[in-house]
Amino acid sequence: MAATSALEAEGRKPVRVRVPPPAPTQWFVYLLRCNDGSLYCGMTNDLDKRVEKHNSGKGAKYTRSRKPVVLVWSAEHPTKSAAMRQEADIKKLKKKQKEKIVAG
Repeated sequence: MAATSALEAEGRKPVRVRVPPPAPTQWFVYLLRCNDGSLYCGMTNDLDKRVEKHNSGKGAKYTRSRKPVVLVWSAEHPTKSAAMRQEADIKKLKKKQKEKIVAG
């Protein structure tokens, strides 16, 4: 309060500074098995929440008509850009190659 009144005493108004939330510290690339047997690849910083979104119909357009989906594989990355690179690489693969990733 004292700082506010000191500013006001000088004829200045206090300014509110908006601090953005901290950036996520981990990112995930994941593969979902859809109800029709297809695989969907995506990335997120909150894996459990994202799978819930897919199953509630509020995830990707692809998975909306293929519910329920099951998480079959995921990989953790320290940065968003690393996760984006792996997601792009996986999306270029044929289904057989994606199945090998799921099998380990």
